[in-house]
Amino acid sequence: MRGYLRRFSPRGGVDDFLTHWRQPTPYRWQILALSVALTFTVMVLFVPENQAKAPERPHVTYITTFEPGRTDAEIAASNQANQARQDRIEAELAAAEERKKQMYRDLGRATGVDVDAMERRLAEQRAPEKPGAQATGER
Repeated sequence: MRGYLRRFSPRGGVDDFLTHWRQPTPYRWQILALSVALTFTVMVLFVPENQAKAPERPHVTYITTFEPGRTDAEIAASNQANQARQDRIEAELAAAEERKKQMYRDLGRATGVDVDAMERRLAEQRAPEKPGAQATGER
């Protein structure tokens, strides 16, 4: 494999170029200038010009869900209605959670698990070590 790659070494090509360049040729500099000019011309023709233009100003559409001319009393009434709706949803979720806990309690009692003792242990784990320890920062 190494012998195969040795055939494609750029060193041989550079050596051949330098050997040919050192030979006295009367049109050596003219050929070099023509080669550079042709390369430059091809690059200029095929490299695209900078076509940058200023971006269009975006068209913004504002979507509003409220009337633009609401009074402070209407805003307060809307906020109170929303808070009442949030409180109702929170109460429904708490009731659903309590129903779920009750179903697990019933299942535990039906299978012979001491559910009351488990609930006491959980309450003890969740209670702070000292009453008011969180308020004063003590432990």
